[in-house]
Amino acid sequence: MSQSEFDLARLLARLDALGDSARDADGVLSRLALSEQDRAGRDLLAGWLRAAGLEVAIDAIGNIFGIWRGEIDAAPLMLGSHIDSVVDAGIYDGCYGVLAGLGVIEALQRNGFEPVFPLVVAAFTNEEGNRYAPDMMGSLVHAGGLALERALATVGSDGTLLGDELRRIGYAGDLPPGAIRPCAYLELHIEQGPMLEHDGIRIGAVENLQGISWQEITIRGVANHAGTTPTRLRCDAGLAAARVATFLRDEIAAGSATTVATVGKLRLHPDVINVIPSRAVLTVDLRDPDAEIFARAEARLAEFLEWLAARDGVEIDCRRLARFEPVNFDPGLVAAVDAAATARGYSCRRMTSGAGHDAQMLARICPAAMIFVPSRDGISHNPREHTAPDDLAAGAAVLLDVTRKLASGSAD
Repeated sequence: MSQSEFDLARLLARLDALGDSARDADGVLSRLALSEQDRAGRDLLAGWLRAAGLEVAIDAIGNIFGIWRGEIDAAPLMLGSHIDSVVDAGIYDGCYGVLAGLGVIEALQRNGFEPVFPLVVAAFTNEEGNRYAPDMMGSLVHAGGLALERALATVGSDGTLLGDELRRIGYAGDLPPGAIRPCAYLELHIEQGPMLEHDGIRIGAVENLQGISWQEITIRGVANHAGTTPTRLRCDAGLAAARVATFLRDEIAAGSATTVATVGKLRLHPDVINVIPSRAVLTVDLRDPDAEIFARAEARLAEFLEWLAARDGVEIDCRRLARFEPVNFDPGLVAAVDAAATARGYSCRRMTSGAGHDAQMLARICPAAMIFVPSRDGISHNPREHTAPDDLAAGAAVLLDVTRKLASGSAD
């Protein structure tokens, strides 16, 4: 890909600059949604959008849009992702898709391309969901799946109110969520998994995305002395929590090659070495791309928890944190990604996304698809996250080609 098509050096410099804007004194990158670091990243992005001659619009949930007007006033083609991160993150997750989208528009501008209808670069608010739940919140509100008022009233893990923080950092916009309704949506992203690198594949044409179920499970037992209470007389919340974790791995995940289940958080009370836990609070992350298998796994977990409560004499309560059905992306867009990769001479694989993305929310309101590039060692949500520049360039080239084709009004 020539410099006149896509400026890879500029993309790499922007990725570094965006990453550096969120680092603390120890060099740790954390851009939690609506934090000071998020404000700094948003300011950088908005400046780059304006420098490219794009109209910048911000909606009431803080989603940022850079708009390149087309020959006709019509529904735009949208390219995007997010720039918020997890704690101690890498520089590519989300940011690559936003900045590559901007780079695609700049490449088209340099080549004198005139889009038939508008092109929009989007950066959606709070995709990670680490500070405010649920994840993918900005795109969910945009797609009409979550009321704006409810989102703004969300209390964060630090006790802050989302709406207050959005106003504090200056990104509570006037645009009604969903006002920019795209004709199609494309999201370029690092895979965040090992399959493309392991199999030597350059491009992933993402066909579908797993259903995601998040639950918080609270188990109540009886605290007692660890040395004087016989095992047969214990009501151990910690032991019950361990049984949930092993059931997820040995029964639910083992029952289907596509199902994954994770206990990501576990807190015990009173958390003392010589006291039997009286309470355990754990989270369950359950995923599968098949809607029927997904629902069956959730039902099996519910049945097990009911059985466990009776068997171990504990009380168990469940709180739903988030639930998203599996998503099938638009076949025509997936085929366009596959064809663009093949035309460039890149190996390409149709694949499933194991992680949630803003694209699954946009798929509710328009045709959507995703493009994956390899992640070194499959690592993401980690400062060691890395994708080789050649692979970043390959993904950008495919995004450029598909965008040029769609924005020219070509149906072929």
